[in-house]
Amino acid sequence: MKAMLLTEYKNLTITEFPVPEISSNDVLVQVRACGICGSDIHGYDGSTGRRIPPLVMGHEAAGVIVDAGSDVTSFRIGDRVTFDSTVSCGKCFFCRRGDINLCDNRMVLGVSCEEYRRHGAFAEFVAVPEHICYRIPEGLPFEHAAMIEAVSIAVHAANRTPVSLGDTAVVVGSGMIGLLVIQTLRLAGCGQIIAVDLEENRLTKAKELGADIGLRGDSVDVPAEVRKLTGGRGADVVLEVVGVAPTVNTAIACARKGGSVTLVGNLSPKVEMPLQTIVTRELTIHGSCASRGEYPACIALLERRAIRVDPLITAMASLDEGPAWFQRLYAGEPGAMKVIIDPMR
Repeated sequence: MKAMLLTEYKNLTITEFPVPEISSNDVLVQVRACGICGSDIHGYDGSTGRRIPPLVMGHEAAGVIVDAGSDVTSFRIGDRVTFDSTVSCGKCFFCRRGDINLCDNRMVLGVSCEEYRRHGAFAEFVAVPEHICYRIPEGLPFEHAAMIEAVSIAVHAANRTPVSLGDTAVVVGSGMIGLLVIQTLRLAGCGQIIAVDLEENRLTKAKELGADIGLRGDSVDVPAEVRKLTGGRGADVVLEVVGVAPTVNTAIACARKGGSVTLVGNLSPKVEMPLQTIVTRELTIHGSCASRGEYPACIALLERRAIRVDPLITAMASLDEGPAWFQRLYAGEPGAMKVIIDPMR
């Protein structure tokens, strides 16, 4: 089969690669759409330490089952599916509690680190366990289904956040996940949503998708503006969707006393945080990692267009066009959001 292989950092090659073998509990999926994630871009240059070459990346995908192991009972050849990016064991303490995103034996598709190597879906075929697959409706395009993984991250983050009807929320970072978080918070009942970013076009998109106000982080004092918009108190809930020290500290500064901050972004392994502010203002800090079973809800939300992903898709591309798109996204392609690779294109 054809695959896009990270042979060394900043070098992707379209190559012939063995079709993955499947175990008795696996299905073989012909990939029809796979999104280029921001984590793939950061892994492209080795900065995360989680994309050690050689590796087939890609974990936001959908396609058609073309083969199934002898013990597979829930799916048949020809089924249209998407699948979780997290390969959980289903047996450890956390999996048995339903916290599959915290699995002790967790692996992620398209990731290679010191602990494991798991080839992903920038290829014509990918093998995945039956228990992480989800059937998708006939009317849902593959490119939209490939976005369900990202939608699930936003939905999980909202579920981790104690939102009450009418709350004011601040979303720091209006990239793709931030825009999905904005839509999810609107569904959760937030009365006022304030989007923060450095790019005007992203703030425009944020307001199109549900934000009431957009603030440029490089031109206004964001916490001061948030206080003005909330009667001097600050936001009830704040979600940070970048993961670097300046934005984390902005998020904390935007929260009212007794408020909650949910950290979704994780670009930096470590950040310095204002401990005294967190303690004396009695803030609650939540971490949010991947998702934990929200896929069926996300599929339903996309099917009825309660969450829209089509405005976030910048381009559809073939596998052969993939390396060039990685270069463009790594260089900071203006206005680019999500590029979807179709290996059958």
